[in-house]
Amino acid sequence: MIGCTSSTVEQSKPNVLFILADDFGYHDMSSSGSTYYETPNLDKISKEGMTFTDGYAACQVCSPSRASIMSGKSPARHGITDWIGAKSGEDWRKKGRFNKLLPAEYNHNLEKKYITLPEAMKEAGYKTFFAGKWHLGEEGSWPTDHGFDINKGGWTSGSPSGGYYSPWKNPNLDNIKDGENLSMRLAEETVTFMKQHKDSSFFAFLSFYAVHGPIQTTEAKWKKYRDKAAVNGIDSTGFEMAKYLPIRTKQDNPIYAGLVESMDDAIGKVLSSLEEMGLDKNTIVIFTSDNGGVASGDAFATSNLPLRGGKGVQYEGGIREPYFIKVPWLEGGQKNSTPVTGTDFYPTILELIGENPKPEEHSDGISLVPLLEGKTLNERPLYWHYPHYGNQGGEPSSIVRLGDWKLIHYYEDGREELYNLKNDLYETTDVIENNKELASQLSETLFTYLKSVNANFPQKDPEYKVELENKYLDKIKNQRWPNLEKQRLQFLSEDFDSRNKWWGSKVTND
Repeated sequence: MIGCTSSTVEQSKPNVLFILADDFGYHDMSSSGSTYYETPNLDKISKEGMTFTDGYAACQVCSPSRASIMSGKSPARHGITDWIGAKSGEDWRKKGRFNKLLPAEYNHNLEKKYITLPEAMKEAGYKTFFAGKWHLGEEGSWPTDHGFDINKGGWTSGSPSGGYYSPWKNPNLDNIKDGENLSMRLAEETVTFMKQHKDSSFFAFLSFYAVHGPIQTTEAKWKKYRDKAAVNGIDSTGFEMAKYLPIRTKQDNPIYAGLVESMDDAIGKVLSSLEEMGLDKNTIVIFTSDNGGVASGDAFATSNLPLRGGKGVQYEGGIREPYFIKVPWLEGGQKNSTPVTGTDFYPTILELIGENPKPEEHSDGISLVPLLEGKTLNERPLYWHYPHYGNQGGEPSSIVRLGDWKLIHYYEDGREELYNLKNDLYETTDVIENNKELASQLSETLFTYLKSVNANFPQKDPEYKVELENKYLDKIKNQRWPNLEKQRLQFLSEDFDSRNKWWGSKVTND
């Protein structure tokens, strides 16, 4: 029976609240081991639902992952393999990074031929709502073009244009009062929608711009986390050099911590409103992120350690995500280690609301309802395809995970790495030399899949010159890295001044 309480009273089809964070790392929560960030409301979802410890985004960057949630298809299949706006082909040379490959071409809009998750929900009689970051195409490919009845703030841009405090620059979200917090505003828009449709079934998709850069917070929250870092002890260094960029090794950025807390506050607003309206017992709540925390590139905001890497990178820190599903009529507080991914939400939601699956649409996802009910699923391979250079230091690569094994194929030179995630979650030891037959089988499985979906691949750059790339990397190591260390200590200094009234937040109370 769908949507029943412990008293087995039949109710209408359950509501669905899907919360998606941007660039939020696996260890950016108290419940996943952070001793610096404070996330009581996210911890509450984890405690009351099922936590998938091996939950993944469909890609290490945002647009592909978001398209996979909406379509149930992998990036290799739907063709959005990089964040929309990234340069590809010969245009990549304009970035001045002098790499060996020209990144693959990719789709710049979510194709309208797909029946998306919100369109499927409309077919099932749901009122559909979207708030926040979209980043799945230009005008004509915005939320209301893909099944959402209402759109508050979703448009072409993938970052919070104008910042996290009003006045922002967003054609689909009015400015009401200067200094208003963007995350809380999106939460309030979501609450308003839920109140208007509390007597019917709704699908609300709250897609935060947080915690994407530029990172911003209030003076009060900065001070709270600056003082907390001081109590914990401030190390003189907080980065180390990876292949292409420095990578953060410490969770001690007080600006980012404040941004995380503001998002958690906004989530708390929505959850408490569900309870006040009496909807919490009939509302499925889902939370995940679109890629790993930003440890390199962008705002260099967080550390994903002990996971390796971060956003844009092929290691677990780039793709493993918080992945919570709370179903009120099922037992909460459970953890499940089955590998699952962003394409699985579509068929899972359909089954939870009692609708027939659409396997021709969610072709790369499976329903997780058996796991939610305490059963098991057959082992299957998961695939990632990122034929691009990430702004955060990632390399053009494809990945397959099967059981405990993870194989990474690199397109620059064709090399492969093999990790046993059960024994080496942190990917410290490449064991391919001792498992060549297994690696060959996994590689064949990977490329059979990629060819079956007509995946695009990068090409060699005939203009590549190793001396130019080395000169660029020397500049990163000798200039960028020291500057990042200096900036980190500035953020943690007692007299840090944002110089712009704390990004415009000072006109209102925290």
